[in-house]
Amino acid sequence: MAPPDSRLPTADPKAASRPMRYAQATRTATYGFLSALPLLVLYESLIWLTNEGRIAQVRVGAEVWLKQWLALAGLAGMHVLAAVVLGVGLVVLWWDRRRRPPLRLGYFAGIVAESAVYAVGLAVLVSGVVGALFAMALVGAPPAEALGLRLALSIGAGLYEELVFRVLLVGGLYVVLKRVVARPVAAYLVAAVVGALLFSAVHYLGPLGDPFTLPSFTFRALFGLALNAVFLARGFGVAAWTHALYDVMVVTHLLG
Repeated sequence: MAPPDSRLPTADPKAASRPMRYAQATRTATYGFLSALPLLVLYESLIWLTNEGRIAQVRVGAEVWLKQWLALAGLAGMHVLAAVVLGVGLVVLWWDRRRRPPLRLGYFAGIVAESAVYAVGLAVLVSGVVGALFAMALVGAPPAEALGLRLALSIGAGLYEELVFRVLLVGGLYVVLKRVVARPVAAYLVAAVVGALLFSAVHYLGPLGDPFTLPSFTFRALFGLALNAVFLARGFGVAAWTHALYDVMVVTHLLG
C-alpha cells in the first residue's frame, strides 16, 4: 500500500537523521498496512454499535463497491472484504518486512499527529482557494444521522475511499499510463487529476448523493488532488488518517 514507484534510498539508514528515518519508514507498505488497522477496527466496531436493530446497515459507499466487485468474482459475504483486505495486507507485510529495519511503535503516533496537521492545513488551504474563487462560504445541510454513525462513516471513508481512489484508481491509472506516456511525472499528474475529478463526482451519485453545486464539487476535487499529493509523498497510512481525521473534525464541528 505504498505510492507508485516508492523506493527507499540505499544509503545507510543509521546515517540519516531521525526525521528522515521516520519519513522513509512510514511511507512503506508495512506502516501503511499496520497504521490502517485501527481505522478498520474502529469503523467495524462503530458500524456494529450504531447499526444495531437496523434491517439494512448503513456503510461507506466505497466499501459497498468493493464488496460488489468481489461478489462478481464469486466472493460474497458480510465479512469477505475485511478478510481479503487483511489477507492481502498480511502478504504485503510479510514481503515488505524481509528488507526493513525493526518497527518503531512511536512512529505510529507520529503518523496520527502528522495526519492531523495535514487535515487542518488542507482544509484551510482548499477552503481558502474555493472561497477566493467563488467568493462564498461552503455551507452544507446538517447530517441527519446520529453522531456515532457519522463518526463511523467518517473513519470508513478515510480507509475505504483512500483504498479505492488513491491505491486502486490513481495507482492503477498510473501503472497503465506510464506504459504510453514517456514521462512518469506526466503519467501521475494525469492519473491524479482524473482520480480527483472522479472522487468528487461520486459524492453526487445515487439516491443518497449530495445536491450538486460547483463550489462543493471544486472543493472535493481540490481536496482529492491534495490527498493524491499526500499519498504520493507520505504513503497510504498518512493519506487514510488525514482523510479520516478531516471528516471526523468536520462532523464534530472542530472544523467548519
